[in-house]
Amino acid sequence: MTRLNGGFAVIGDVQWLPGYSVLITDRIGVDRLSDLPRPERSAFLNSLDILAEAVEIACSQLDPAFLRVNIEILGNKDPFLHAHVWPRYQWEAPEMRSKPVWLYPGTNWSDPATSLNSSHAPYRSAITAHITELATPNAVRQVRR
Repeated sequence: MTRLNGGFAVIGDVQWLPGYSVLITDRIGVDRLSDLPRPERSAFLNSLDILAEAVEIACSQLDPAFLRVNIEILGNKDPFLHAHVWPRYQWEAPEMRSKPVWLYPGTNWSDPATSLNSSHAPYRSAITAHITELATPNAVRQVRR
């Protein structure tokens, strides 16, 4: 979607939770947050904050069932620093809504029905626009209740 001070913001290649996005470090050889020098670590976390807020704003505008975002830095599978921003929705099955997304069936990662496609363009566009707005110096942050 765009480049931020601390990495690249991309929309996820799966979208069973529309708006799922990832922040990926631009530093080769960095596989955990603590590998970054403190100023770059702060830049990564600030960029993650911007991405998460952009996802929150966009998803709440596009789907009235939006609830919140979950933010995760796991690093268990891919050997590079990245952070997941998962939107969560009221329409999720009650037994899944309050649990980590990793408890969803593994088939969600490979099912063509949950893959990123043109129907997700409004999410990508809105998230990108909000990132641009929020990353602007002196941007007024929205407060939601």
